[in-house]
Amino acid sequence: MYAVIATGGKQYKVSEGDVIRVEKIGKEAGDTVTFDQVIAVSDEGLKVGDDVKGATVEGKVLRNGRAKKVIVYRYKPKTGYHKKNGHRQYYTAVRIEKING
Repeated sequence: MYAVIATGGKQYKVSEGDVIRVEKIGKEAGDTVTFDQVIAVSDEGLKVGDDVKGATVEGKVLRNGRAKKVIVYRYKPKTGYHKKNGHRQYYTAVRIEKING
């Protein structure tokens, strides 16, 4: 059984027991989180649209953290323009506990 959920502007295909990294949620480690934007659920057949209107996915927050640094480098030839910047995205690691669909 799996579900497709939407959070943080992205979509994730999840099953029970999966650990996913989503955009930072305002929850602490050990809290439970409920994802109510369920796009699809598959158990015996695929359900989408109005069939998954009341479906939810429950998970447990494992930790909050920051991802590895991504280097952003801008360069224009023949002008001497170089610009180096870095970015570390905040994330929340969530273990999927139950799919209610």
